[in-house]
Amino acid sequence: MTGTDARASGTAPPLAGYRILDMTTFLSGPFCTQILADLGAEVVKLEAPEGDSSRAIPPHFVGAESAYYLGINRSKRSIAVDLKSPAGLDLVRRLIGQADVVVENFRPGVLARIGLDVAALRAASPGLIWASISGFGQSGPWRDLPAYDMIVQALSGVMSLTGQPGQPAVRLGIPAGDTVAGMYAAIAINAALADRQRSGLGRVIDVAMLDCQLAMLAYQSTYSLVAGVTPEPQGARHDSIPTYRSFVGRDGRELVVTANTERMWRGLCEALGLDELPGDARFASAAARLEHRGALWPLLERAFATRDAQAWIEPLRARGVPVALIKTVPEALADARQGEREMILHLEGGGHAIDVVGNPIKYAGSRQQAAGYPPALGEHAAQVLADWLGMDGTQVAALGDALVRPAPEAGS
Repeated sequence: MTGTDARASGTAPPLAGYRILDMTTFLSGPFCTQILADLGAEVVKLEAPEGDSSRAIPPHFVGAESAYYLGINRSKRSIAVDLKSPAGLDLVRRLIGQADVVVENFRPGVLARIGLDVAALRAASPGLIWASISGFGQSGPWRDLPAYDMIVQALSGVMSLTGQPGQPAVRLGIPAGDTVAGMYAAIAINAALADRQRSGLGRVIDVAMLDCQLAMLAYQSTYSLVAGVTPEPQGARHDSIPTYRSFVGRDGRELVVTANTERMWRGLCEALGLDELPGDARFASAAARLEHRGALWPLLERAFATRDAQAWIEPLRARGVPVALIKTVPEALADARQGEREMILHLEGGGHAIDVVGNPIKYAGSRQQAAGYPPALGEHAAQVLADWLGMDGTQVAALGDALVRPAPEAGS
């Protein structure tokens, strides 16, 4: 089947044929470009001679590479170029000229200072899509400040909502400041590619980590803007639904229940043997239960404590009440292996083998493309320069120190 036939039949990855030049490091940018690679784009990871700093994050390594790096850089190719050299800078300009999309997460203004001006590059390539991910955006009073995941979690109000009431704020257990920005950037890039099909022109995309965290506040931001309230930490509870929270079983194991309709409320009471509660005026409606949650919660907590957590799962599900045990990460990953959703991928390369979490986006009627092992630093230099720029071995050799050669064991 030809590429055209595959695309027409819906079996080709949706971004097959698009070239992405990934000039990002650490997490937000690589997370974005891994999404694009999972969707079939050709992603070339352009690194400095010392490589992406995430390659060295302790404590877990496979060979020379950090597990942190390995989790967010599959299915990419790596080329390492010295942007401080005139030959390296010229090489990058040429690569940009062959790209459909450039993704970068330098501080605002850095690339322009070294000679990579977005306006000039797009004047030469009007169809180029340029996506910048930064802490606070390309404009505004905070554009030059450094930002990391916990900084934007703090400034956005997200940390103020996380943890137990009356206790110090807690950082989310996942790096949402970075990953959410990466997801928004991937969404914006796909929209820009769709728009380019009509207009022939690219876009400049400006994604700020702080903006993305503000957007993720969802109803909490609306509560504050509309009602003038200051939302507080919820722990494992919900501001609006008192039967949407965690409980502890007799064995000390935690489970969560999300009984957010009247039918579910009645099912919860039936499963717990609290048949009298629906007739209690204090709990007769959602508003009443919220008002009297201080009286309701001890009744529910005592009932849940009479049986092991696992023992509550089937009785609640049988009555249409959503319920789940709170799993550890290894337990959740073990479940994923059994889930027939291709969410655990096995990757092999460079004499190593790892398992990573896979692509959550599925397309009906087609299997996910095979994922590639994350690249060693500069591993694909010669291949990328041949494919993108038509350079032969002599021309590549002439680049000298401007191009970092891969280590012998990495191959090319």
